[in-house]
Amino acid sequence: MGQPRRLAFLAALLGVLLIVAHLLVGATVEPLPPHPFWSDGRPHVIAHRGGRGLWPENTLHAFRNAAALGVDVLEMDLRMTADGEIVVLHDDTVDRTTDGQGAVGALTIAGLRRLDAGYRWTGDGGRTFPYRGQGIGVPSLREVFAALPTMRMNLEIKGSGAAMSARLCTLIRQHAMQRRVVVAAVDQAAMDAFRAACPTVATAATRDEAIRFAWMSYAFLGSLFAPRAQVFQVPEGVGGFELLTRRFAEDSRRLNVKLEVWTINDPSDMNRLLGLPVDGIMTDYPDRLLSLLAR
Repeated sequence: MGQPRRLAFLAALLGVLLIVAHLLVGATVEPLPPHPFWSDGRPHVIAHRGGRGLWPENTLHAFRNAAALGVDVLEMDLRMTADGEIVVLHDDTVDRTTDGQGAVGALTIAGLRRLDAGYRWTGDGGRTFPYRGQGIGVPSLREVFAALPTMRMNLEIKGSGAAMSARLCTLIRQHAMQRRVVVAAVDQAAMDAFRAACPTVATAATRDEAIRFAWMSYAFLGSLFAPRAQVFQVPEGVGGFELLTRRFAEDSRRLNVKLEVWTINDPSDMNRLLGLPVDGIMTDYPDRLLSLLAR
């Protein structure tokens, strides 16, 4: 490389370095304003699917028992039936958790009500099934709202369509739950549609948004991330990539984006994460986390 070309290269490199330095030092994004969902200021105990290690998941039985236990937030999954009712169920079929078979989207709410949602739950590796025939059904979201109107809830839109988003927003407004729910979704289109319909309701970052923030944080550019969500809800890692680093936690705190981690069931892991610190832990065993927090 000749002298003029070497100088031009060095000048260009210096220019890039100066731009990066300017970005790191001089350009930051304003932190989000506080949201009432996290107004208590303490780490949230989030019952994953209502505490699926303790009771049949995503059922009113689980939600009522978790609420009585003293959890802060009930986490649940939402799907839509063939006749447009939003129901609480994780899988796209009913096979794993009920005595029925078939796709949720192919069944009506009336058909779902005939199923036993406690049929397959076992706490001892399949030796006993204590909730069979106990009248535990698949609840609709409106039933959950009506049964537990003062509880905070984490609602995850399952599936890839945006059709549910407008209906979910309407249901939240009908039950005056705007300040008591946070909505999550993996699918970006579904999340974009919900945010457009219900802009004042708290949302969680999608998977793509969280990974983008993680890469920016790794590159010391976390302060430049413009958040669209009030909370990151993430696992500790994805595919061998350490997602939940201390820098991730510190950068999210600077942006006033809350940080919640899933799904943590070991008390030693819970204790370690509380020291990071995180704003909430999602767990199948909320009794363990409540005990750790002496609550």
